[in-house]
Amino acid sequence: MNAFSRRGACPALSAPMQTGDGLLVRLNPVAGGLSPKLLIGLCESALRHGNGIMEVTARGSLQIRGLTEASAGLLAAEVNALGIAARTGVPVETGPLAGIDPLEIADPRVLAERIRVAVEDAGLTARLGPKVSVVVDGGGQLTMDAVTADMRLVATRVDAGVRWRVSVAGDGQSGKPLAMVDEDAARDIAVAALRMVAEKGREAHARDLSERQLASLAGWHSVAPPSVLPDISPTRGEIARSLPASPITNVANGAPAPKLPISPPVGEMSSRTEGGAVERSRPPIGLFDLNAGLALGVALPFGSMPAQNLIDLTSQASTHGATEIRLAPGRALLFLGQPAAANHPLQTTAAALGFVTSATDPRTRIAACPGTPACASGKIATRDIAETIAAENADLLDFTLHISGCAKGCAHPGAAALTIVGDENGAGLVVNATAKALPAGYRPGYDAARGISRVAAAIRSARYPGETAAHCLTRLGTAAIAEAYQSAQTEQRK
Repeated sequence: MNAFSRRGACPALSAPMQTGDGLLVRLNPVAGGLSPKLLIGLCESALRHGNGIMEVTARGSLQIRGLTEASAGLLAAEVNALGIAARTGVPVETGPLAGIDPLEIADPRVLAERIRVAVEDAGLTARLGPKVSVVVDGGGQLTMDAVTADMRLVATRVDAGVRWRVSVAGDGQSGKPLAMVDEDAARDIAVAALRMVAEKGREAHARDLSERQLASLAGWHSVAPPSVLPDISPTRGEIARSLPASPITNVANGAPAPKLPISPPVGEMSSRTEGGAVERSRPPIGLFDLNAGLALGVALPFGSMPAQNLIDLTSQASTHGATEIRLAPGRALLFLGQPAAANHPLQTTAAALGFVTSATDPRTRIAACPGTPACASGKIATRDIAETIAAENADLLDFTLHISGCAKGCAHPGAAALTIVGDENGAGLVVNATAKALPAGYRPGYDAARGISRVAAAIRSARYPGETAAHCLTRLGTAAIAEAYQSAQTEQRK
């Protein structure tokens, strides 16, 4: 196996990635979930071979940290021995309740599998970068709105039937809409777009497609019978407009494709908060009605939990009758199969073990990487800072706060309303940008939580009745926020 993969790749079992605290592997079960026995076995393997920390990512992947080259191989062997099949290839993601949610518009699993097969048949996996992904969202209680993707296909009710809204390059709000089509056309457009991305190289994403290419994709609203996927010219990457054929079965052969109108979004679009988060569906925390029974969702604070705590919770869930645990975007786990009467005691156990059991928990608004001492790249104790801020400012966290041990910004690559970032100068505060941006002010790393409390005090003083803290931050502006952040430090010096 490879010793480690390059930064920015997807750290699968066969290619762990080097991080500040050793090697990292990421696991996405093919089955979508794990039995309690398998999850406990995986946690025990993580205790033996890693640093004992389990993570669930914002996209709903399971991560094991702190491995060495030798122990990563042992972990992979034990995962294979457990019989856990991990998904490989281009990620084609569906929601955690796909197929069992009574409120979903359509079961997305069939379309997702058709796309996976088409991508493999076309030989695109090796030609696409490791971060290229597809989301197929059937709607329902837990949508995939907050998950970014190169291609997004969302089920929508139209009259008495179902159509798929296809968009590119973004999340549920920022993606550029292309078309509203049936399932066959949705599959064709998605694979054709991935071909265009592949022609641009392994560093490319759907955001790199030209307006001309997007227009040629957007113009197809009817579908021909399936056929073998041809290569698309690397010099054009366009699809000729020749109805009624599908975008997969036609290739431009000369004149530029005409500018086609891009279909407008259909239905009410979700609202956006700062930092790229989308607020439309429920967070994956609490009780959810299923076609049969209920699911109980709990989140890992900041996406991380000691493996032993996860073993203890899963053991209790098994005792109460749970038969499956599913990973959910939003750094959460869904417990399925237990009788309704078991959910309250299981929730109580989860809270006692430190899991997030309420959707209003302020920790759900904070993204924090491991930081020091867990990560050698970290300059500040991110998790300690996050816990203090959550405890002291729960009433104000209606925006995303990012706490990053270094400028890489692993926990939240996008912009956030406020970001605390560690560097050689201490804990810098970045306003409305990513961790890579220049901080507007600094405090000592050990005192960062106090600085945010001063910002919170400024918000409480300046906020209008009914105004959100996020809007108040925008109105205050960067200079005033930085001054408040540093003010306690100034008082201390006096």
